[in-house]
Amino acid sequence: MAVDEGVAPAADVSEDGAVHRLKPNAIGLLGVVFMAVATAAPITAMTGNVPFMVSSGNGIGAPASYLVAMVVLAIFSVGFTSMAKHITSTGAFYGFISYGLGRTVGLASGMLATFAYMVFEPALIGIFSTFATGTFKDQTGLDVPWWVFAIIMLAVNATGTWFGVSVAEKLLVVLLGTEVTVLAAMAISVALHGGGPHGFTFGPVNPVNAFKGTSAGLGLFFAFWSWVGFESTAMYGEESRDPKKIIPKATMISVLGVGVFYVFVSWMAIIGNGESEAVKVASSANPLALFFNPTEHYVGHWAVDLMQWLMITGSLACGMAFHNCASRYMYALGREGVLPSLKNTVGRTHAKHGSPHIAGFVQTVVSAVLILAFWATTKDPANALYVLLAILGTMAILVVQAVCSFAVLAYFRKNHPESRHWFRTFTAPLLGGVAMLAVVLLLVSNMSVAAGSESNSPVLKATPWLVLLVAASGIGYAQYLKRRAPERYALLGRTVLEETKER
Repeated sequence: MAVDEGVAPAADVSEDGAVHRLKPNAIGLLGVVFMAVATAAPITAMTGNVPFMVSSGNGIGAPASYLVAMVVLAIFSVGFTSMAKHITSTGAFYGFISYGLGRTVGLASGMLATFAYMVFEPALIGIFSTFATGTFKDQTGLDVPWWVFAIIMLAVNATGTWFGVSVAEKLLVVLLGTEVTVLAAMAISVALHGGGPHGFTFGPVNPVNAFKGTSAGLGLFFAFWSWVGFESTAMYGEESRDPKKIIPKATMISVLGVGVFYVFVSWMAIIGNGESEAVKVASSANPLALFFNPTEHYVGHWAVDLMQWLMITGSLACGMAFHNCASRYMYALGREGVLPSLKNTVGRTHAKHGSPHIAGFVQTVVSAVLILAFWATTKDPANALYVLLAILGTMAILVVQAVCSFAVLAYFRKNHPESRHWFRTFTAPLLGGVAMLAVVLLLVSNMSVAAGSESNSPVLKATPWLVLLVAASGIGYAQYLKRRAPERYALLGRTVLEETKER
């Protein structure tokens, strides 16, 4: 069987004669935006990353690093959304790269993206468990083991995916809305009171300061890290209404909306303490005071207590969103029969809910195994889970983002001359790809510092090699399929449903 790299195959069916698909028209523009923003976990990004950026990264220039990251990711998204207008793929990067750079690179990228999202969920379970044990002990006096909260989050994530994206959307709207509200309350209160003890100062948002401090590279990396998951908008295309319009809009809203929010909240947190005082607080034994101090002073102690609880729910929302992402990537690979056994397992959807229920169950098992492995081998498993697996997943997904930018270039060079544009389909993806490669280098050069107390972990040292191994496995297996099973190779990265084919 000859394989044309640029043509999607005809619709395929499973052994029971049905085309398994996710539930159509289940989610609108706001739902897609909420799902994507939830993966960024604003309260976790702010309270978890900003204090470290201020103390060990670019100092008071942390908000400026968010500004730089927003511009870079917006440029990347121009090319990404241009492709989304023509291709709807539950596999998102997997499908886009397959169409742009061919099925071999597409499968390698799809496996890398799946791998990244699979390890992100247990990473978030780690930080969720850390927040939960601390908050329960501080506010209730109960000393609950971290693994109890890990089990709870595994169960909540699995249940949410089983009942479909609309159920997950409703829960995430509530969780995300509350965490954004309390952060906004702090930031707006600081602004309304004239900007803190020294008034409004604009050093934190001066782009020059993004490249200063103890380690500008570390600060910039953490800024990009805070957005991981925004690209998940594309994987909800099959379940959304009018995906060719919704997905591009949702992506840009996610990038720019989250960016403005990050810049504003981190800026107000710093000037709410005072610039020099903010650096001292972030470097103290209680770095969360960078947010707690202005919240207590300008809003009230009740808001600090609430913020602690919302750090728990925010990380829960993020982990649930990543569980959905991992399940959909597994489903996309399974539906196309990357392995024959996957087609009628993870490639199936629930008869009633239209959800990737089997893929969701598999993801729960994988997360549970990783959690058990850390519990058995690490002194501080809750923290180690978050730090080490987040770095591992981030490296994998950043590589895929860079490859996707170059896939956009290749795709529009050969297809859709009516859509070609000097900026949208050439300059923007070129700049975005180069910038993403630079961020990968930032991560590699700052891994040990970012890992903190886990800097000597074998998992950290193996991280680049694990990413390389997954990519090489994808390339090797794709070449095997091309020679031995061309009919299966033809399906790689190509959706099977007529209404979601390339336009």
